[in-house]
Amino acid sequence: MNGIRPTGVTADRGKRELVIGWNDGRECRYPFAGLRAICPCVTCKGGHANMGGPPDVERLHSSVNPELNLEAVHPVGSYALQFVWSDGHDTGIYTWDYLRQACG
Repeated sequence: MNGIRPTGVTADRGKRELVIGWNDGRECRYPFAGLRAICPCVTCKGGHANMGGPPDVERLHSSVNPELNLEAVHPVGSYALQFVWSDGHDTGIYTWDYLRQACG
């Protein structure tokens, strides 16, 4: 990612989106339902053979699930975030690189 790192992370529950500011001045908004839809875990990706690909940006912005809520956000070391969703899912590790790619 050439030194691009987050400067701030905010869960805007009113707008149902995660907001990440980056050290290059860019701000990215990620709809909660879209983040859940592009979960990078092995189960959601459909097996190990499908791991490591780029996020589906179209799916990020087209997914709608009014029942889904973001329950918690946990840092994973200094390289990722882990989300806990209201549907019970919590195994996806969203690296900073993955999130920045999803920003478009």
